[in-house]
Amino acid sequence: MRKPVVGIGLVGSGFMGRCHANAFRAVSGLFDIAVEPALRVLADATPELAQQAAGSLGFERGTGDWKTMVADESVDIVAITAPNVMHSPIAHAAIAAGKTVYCEKPLSTTAAIALDMTEAAEAAGVVNLVGFNFLRHPMIGLAREIIASGEIGEVTGFRGRHAENYMSDPDAPHSFRTDPQGGGALADIGSHIISMARYLIGPITQVQADCQTLHATRPTHPNSAERTPVFVDDMTHALIRFENGVAGSLEANWAATARNMDLSWEITGTNGALAFSQEQMNELQLYSTKRGRCGYTRIEAGPEHPPYGNFCPAPGHHLGFNDLKVIEVAELLTAHAGGAKAGPDFREAYEVQKTVEAMHASNLSRQWVTI
Repeated sequence: MRKPVVGIGLVGSGFMGRCHANAFRAVSGLFDIAVEPALRVLADATPELAQQAAGSLGFERGTGDWKTMVADESVDIVAITAPNVMHSPIAHAAIAAGKTVYCEKPLSTTAAIALDMTEAAEAAGVVNLVGFNFLRHPMIGLAREIIASGEIGEVTGFRGRHAENYMSDPDAPHSFRTDPQGGGALADIGSHIISMARYLIGPITQVQADCQTLHATRPTHPNSAERTPVFVDDMTHALIRFENGVAGSLEANWAATARNMDLSWEITGTNGALAFSQEQMNELQLYSTKRGRCGYTRIEAGPEHPPYGNFCPAPGHHLGFNDLKVIEVAELLTAHAGGAKAGPDFREAYEVQKTVEAMHASNLSRQWVTI
């Protein structure tokens, strides 16, 4: 029996746009979902770029106008990988058209705009999901289960970090990321470790943060001699307090020399501890006081940790970054088909955005800020 076809529209063909396209192409071969995605329309900055990207990524057609894509009757799901400042108008148009919205993080440039998007999506009753794809990792799900089971006892501390080096070069050019509306390292990658902390420990209620701009200017354009002042953070450190009383710390740093993808965390409890790093993403470290002073035990991802088995029946063969996006898309399509609620949704992304803004406010006031 032929499955219902769901038309996909995508805005943007950069790094994350390609991840989305690859995931939509791969998902049906790995997951038994109730619908079949079809890549309909890709929108990008110019018609020429859109046509070229549509051809290479497998879309039926391209357009230089995202409004044309959203209005297209063959498009049922609108995937947004455009710069942050474009998220809101595209999402609102898709919501008004009654379409499912799949938006990359951060949801928008301010918490107020994120709340406006959230309330619009909830009022319309449309399925919505935000791309915090690291939460889809089987080892992250396992860590959450271990914490909830009480195996490491009562949680007493959290230390989280998202550090990369893609902006460590002072001559890396100015872009939408270093524009104030881009939000800096805290909004760009800090949102990932904030979402991870909330997923594993719970809501964050208070923050005290220090934001630093390491490179005061950057080339206005690639290979340009003209330089533009930078007013966003390259690195932020924050103390945090969770609603359940747990204390911890966070770091967001996109100028961390030698770090490619250090999304890492350590959670301590009264009877044990857990540790994880995306640079060794197929391993979860577990320490238990019941085992004595033997250090951490490595748990390797395998078929016993769903949905690893959808990708490979053998342990030790490892998942990769793009596989997490496929898992995310499978959950999106299932929600679109009415089989489950999508998450993290706009409401959760709004909570993350509030935390980012509270950290920015704390940096200015040099005081603790309550969220």
